[in-house]
Amino acid sequence: MKIAIAQLASSPNKQQNLNKACEAIQKAAQGGADMVLLPEMFMAFVPPDTGISYADIAEPINGPFVSQLAKTAKENGIYVTCGIYESALNEPKRAFNTTIMLNRQGELVYHYQKTHLYDAFSYQESLNIIQSNNKLEPIETEFGKIGILVCYELRFPEVARKLALAGADLLLVPTAWVSGPLKEEHYQGLVKIRALENTIPVCACDQTGNIFIGRSLICDAMGVTIASAGYDETVFFAEISTQHTAETRQKLPCIQNRRPELY
Repeated sequence: MKIAIAQLASSPNKQQNLNKACEAIQKAAQGGADMVLLPEMFMAFVPPDTGISYADIAEPINGPFVSQLAKTAKENGIYVTCGIYESALNEPKRAFNTTIMLNRQGELVYHYQKTHLYDAFSYQESLNIIQSNNKLEPIETEFGKIGILVCYELRFPEVARKLALAGADLLLVPTAWVSGPLKEEHYQGLVKIRALENTIPVCACDQTGNIFIGRSLICDAMGVTIASAGYDETVFFAEISTQHTAETRQKLPCIQNRRPELY
């Protein structure tokens, strides 16, 4: 399959972000991509200390933001994966940090609510985001099984391993990785490590601009970066080779060589 990564900067204007997302979807399809991955929480950028409620921004899964993404996915015959804020009942301030996947027909085939929240580096995501307990399981697609993990969840090897053991052939990681000392090294290093230790391709799409680092990348099953971006907004492409993954797992059968009875 050919995948496109849409590294974009979001703004506080939700409609502006929706328009930008749809333009990126069209560009990805024009470039021959089967799927486009957009960043985490791309629905809106909420600057720190503004007092804006995430619940005020959030929408249900069948709201206008996802509905327009679905329409654009169908018009362009492409899978779309994007991070949004999902509204929740009885939550006046918080929302779910949700990633949705749409197929070529614009149908919602999967949605994942973030389970590991970024309460680290003097930030508390849990003040604004509801921690989910949804299962960590891949979704079956025409390209094989695809697993989704979100941003901070890269720091938990159990998440990627759980998806790999469940048969995932590819991992998608929408992110909004905040800049800071060593954060670029952490981000790219973790993507490469999750790919190598599970012998699975990993595609990570970060927001850029504002407080985020960009530096999106795609790694193959050997942990080798096969496509990447700098700091600017861009849509870039890579071919994901199932044959290369199979050959890697034959040479490096670390999943089969595990000793779970010792762990």
